[in-house]
Order: sequence, then structure tokens, then C-alpha cells
Amino acid sequence: MAGCRTPSTGMRSTPASPIRRPPEPAATPPGPHAARSAQPVGECMGRLEEIRVPDIGGQTGVPVIELMASVGDAVAVGQGLVTLESDKATIEVPSPVAGVLREWKVQVGDTLSEGQQVALVEVEAADAGAVPETAPPAPSPPAVVEPPPGTPAPAVVAAATSVPVPPHASPLARRIARERRVEIQRLRGTARGGRISREDVLAAVQGVPAAPHDAVATTQDGEGFAMLPWPEPDFSRFGQVATQSMGRVRRISAANLSRNWVRIPHVTQHEDADIGALEALRLQLNGERPEDGVRLTLLAFLIKACAGLLGRFPDFNASLDAGGETLVLKKYVHIGFATDTADGLVVPVVRDADRKGLLDIARETAALARQAREGGLAAADMQGGCFTISSLGGIGGNRFTPIINAPEVAILGVSRAAMRPVWDGQAFQPRLMLPLSLSYDHRVIDGAAAARFTTALAQVLADMRRLLL
Repeated sequence: MAGCRTPSTGMRSTPASPIRRPPEPAATPPGPHAARSAQPVGECMGRLEEIRVPDIGGQTGVPVIELMASVGDAVAVGQGLVTLESDKATIEVPSPVAGVLREWKVQVGDTLSEGQQVALVEVEAADAGAVPETAPPAPSPPAVVEPPPGTPAPAVVAAATSVPVPPHASPLARRIARERRVEIQRLRGTARGGRISREDVLAAVQGVPAAPHDAVATTQDGEGFAMLPWPEPDFSRFGQVATQSMGRVRRISAANLSRNWVRIPHVTQHEDADIGALEALRLQLNGERPEDGVRLTLLAFLIKACAGLLGRFPDFNASLDAGGETLVLKKYVHIGFATDTADGLVVPVVRDADRKGLLDIARETAALARQAREGGLAAADMQGGCFTISSLGGIGGNRFTPIINAPEVAILGVSRAAMRPVWDGQAFQPRLMLPLSLSYDHRVIDGAAAARFTTALAQVLADMRRLLL
């Protein structure tokens, strides 16, 4: 095979980084990812490929939370090697090549950015026609043992084996398994291709207590308030209790919401929009287009209407710097929409919403919402928003005060539409009215501007032809 090395030549290396010997086994934590010994000198090797962090939406310093293979393991194209976890997403770094993992360049706890080296994978040389004799044999499928009584059916427990088998699992499933202290390598997935899903892990964690989580760091910047310590009574003195760990998304969201509520002077402007004609149009269009599968939702109309108005009200499409002295006016229109998931609220972003038609917006919001519920949103899918819409119309309520998603300066809350009597100057008429709640940063937007914005929005929703003006 091409690429053989001998005692006189040493190990081949890539130009960017010399090959280090793998760490001694004692230095590697025990478990399925313990490093194996390096190849003996004189053994033939293929070409060594550097695996690097791909585009992760411009994020930097993202922590490594899991190594998904061991030195010496065979890896396939697209197989996840490491898992990164940012504030809002869990990201797998896949292998772009098939081969044998020869060396890790990172360890759990390191932080990575786009382009940084992760590992070295040996791939077979182009002129070689056989798999290297040193490649580890494919492990036989693990024997399946009957789970103990009471174990939920979806997650099948595999018998212990001496050969580590990297589990094929979604990032969301891996994170839940870490938080609930479940050995994911002992589960067998029920999703397509044997992939371990969120449901498989949740089925296996029945009765397993949540692991303690790391505290969310906070800082004092001189703008905080003097407050009494948080009360921490012993609730068990008053009756039976149970505890539940908050997931990382909820913890990060809680920290962001607390900061935004304390630092931004919120004011909320309320308005009602007559959407009877809009709803009739929406139903008519959906009835005319049953074949393409794209269903127009009220959210699509709201995004289109708000995108059109942000061009007329530029202060609503702005951000205030941390010092409160400079206003950044954006020339693009990206609209975020709050999406409820099992792990908490996330805000995917529809980019260039002012340049897209209603059908394109409806198609994109449906895809983003599905990815959010499945835990498949990339970090880039939740960045760059200019204005956020939070709709509770499918749940209920008639008014609320949404918290601004900093560094944005406004957020639109939408409640459930209802038939109400509206005076037309001569008599009360039944109208389908949609409650709107606009929270805005009073440092940037005054009350008159907010009233003009909500009035204009109600007019556009009542007659979408106004967007043509």
C-alpha cells in the first residue's frame, strides 16, 4: 500500500500539523472512547486527512461535549466524530471521509471555532485495492438481552461488549442522555437506520433522576439592582415534592430573558386587527392549492406584513449598542418567530422576508418549525433576526406582554382571533378580531411611533393590498 512508513522514515504527517502520538491509555478516561495504541513503526499507512470544524454559523469558542469514536475505530462518510454544544444548538462534526481514526486533536472541554482541527483519519491510498490489514475488523452486532421488567419497549438495551460501538444518535438524544445520566451506547435506536432518537432516550430514563446541571454564569456590569437573596425553603417540610432538571435551552433562555427584562425599559402597545377578509383569502388560497402541500398560515401573513412595515418604520429594524449611544439601522429584514419545543422556546429566523412571497414564507416557516421540534436547527438558523413574532393564537388568551429578544428593539405578540361586535357607525357588526401586543424598547421607540406601527399593521392585516403602496 502507498504511504508505508519504516523506522527510518517515521510516521507520515499532513503539512498543517505534525502527528502526535496518542496519549497513554491511563490518561484517557475509561469508557467507550478510550484511546487505543498507535500503529507499530514499520506498518503501512494510507493518506492522513485532517478533519476540521465546518461552517457553524460564525460561532466561536463552542465547547466540545463528546467524542463519538475511539482511536482505531473505522469511520464512515458523514459519521459524527465530535459533538459541540453552543447556547442554542447541539452540533455534530461529521467525517467527510471514510477510514480509520488515528488521532484526536481535541478533548472534551476544549472550545472550537470554524476551521479548527478535530482529528486525523487515515484513508486508503488511491492505488490500494484492499482494506489495510491493520484496520480493525467490523464488530459483530451486539447480542440483545431481555430488558428487566418495567423497562419501556422503544429503547433496547444491548449486552456489554469489549469492542466499543459508537452509538448512532441525534444530537438532541445525546444531550438528553448526558443530562439524565443514561449510557447511550447501551441503547438501540428505533428511528430510521437504527438511529437513537429523543423518544428512545426518554423511554429509557423513566425513573432515572436528572443529573445536576452547570450553573449559568452571570456578570455584574454596574446596571444591576440590589436584591435580597433568592428564598430557598425546604419544600419537603410541607409535603411530598419531586425535582426536575431544566434543560440547557431553558436555562440559557431564562438567563437571556432575565437580562432583557431588567435592562430594557419595556412598554407594550395593544391593538386589534380585523382579519375577516384575510382569513377568507387564506382559506380560499389553501383550497385552490391542495396538490403542492404548502398550507398558508396566519404566521406567513404576519411575517409578510411586518417585513413590509419595517421598511417604513426603520427604528423598529434597529439595534442599540451596549453603551446605549449608537443605533444600528439594518438594511436587511430577517424575521424570527418563537417556536415551542419540548426543550423550550427557540427562535428560527426567516431571512430576507421582505423579498419573499407568502408561499415561500409558509414553506420556510413549516420547515424551520419542524427542524426546531426535532432538535435539528443549526446555530445559523437562529441568528441575525431583526424583529420577532411570538404567536399564542393556537393556544388561547387575548393579551400578553412579550419580552424583547435583545439586541432587537421590538417584538410582536399575537393572541387568538375571536368574533367580536364592532361598531360601524350605525350598528354593531360581527368581526373576526386578532389581538396584537407590541412590546418595544422605550429608549429607541416612543409611544407615538409604537401606536403608528400597530395601527399600520392592523390596516395591512385588514387589507393586504396596502403592502403594494
